[in-house]
Amino acid sequence: MKVKAEHINPYEGDPRGKTEQVRDMFDSISGAYDFMNRAMTMGVDRLWRRTAVNTVRRHAPGRVVDLATGTGDLAIALARRIPGAEITGYDLSEGMLEVGRRKVEKAGLSGRISLHQADCLALPAADNSADAVTVAYGVRNFEHLLEGYREMHRILRPGGMLCVLELSTPRGHITAPLYQLYTRRIIPMAGRLISHDDRAYSYLPESIAAVPQGADMCALMAEAGFSDCRFRPMTFGACTMYTAVK
Repeated sequence: MKVKAEHINPYEGDPRGKTEQVRDMFDSISGAYDFMNRAMTMGVDRLWRRTAVNTVRRHAPGRVVDLATGTGDLAIALARRIPGAEITGYDLSEGMLEVGRRKVEKAGLSGRISLHQADCLALPAADNSADAVTVAYGVRNFEHLLEGYREMHRILRPGGMLCVLELSTPRGHITAPLYQLYTRRIIPMAGRLISHDDRAYSYLPESIAAVPQGADMCALMAEAGFSDCRFRPMTFGACTMYTAVK
């Protein structure tokens, strides 16, 4: 399957690969990321994250790997809601991880959450070492999405679960045009003012539109070796949760 999102890069005309551009983009906006995340979703991102955590919690995992962990929001939520679970987060951006480590320490969870810089396409984790793998709002930034899913499959134990949250495009006659106006006009303008990165929040709607959605995303997971893939659109389709089993 061809994945259009793999060819949508943050910085047009930049000769570097997507991985390097994504890393630098998130380093650039790391200080403003949490504020922008809450503002542009009007806080609904917390609900989406809570839904994912409750889904993972039902499987009672002891070891969770959180990919594209960013500033640690999902890792912290997992640790708080799943007693005894050890969370290992990986992200490309050291700038995002620095923010995340401060949040983990403030939450008193340094003994259960560790955050590391790594490429999610080549993880420093052993085969069959995780009970669950989570990714929130990150797979559209992968340079090679199928390779990313194969790497997730590799580190999961047999029977382990994958839970992915990803932004998606509403299809309703009323919600779709409102969403397009909001994501392609208002968010980029606000992003430029707050983050001072001219491209980061223009790249956002472009990458959302290009990432596989619904059944297409499940087909990609199946190609990587996963089974029982299901998807659940939330908030009129602005976000979709995907689950699958190794």
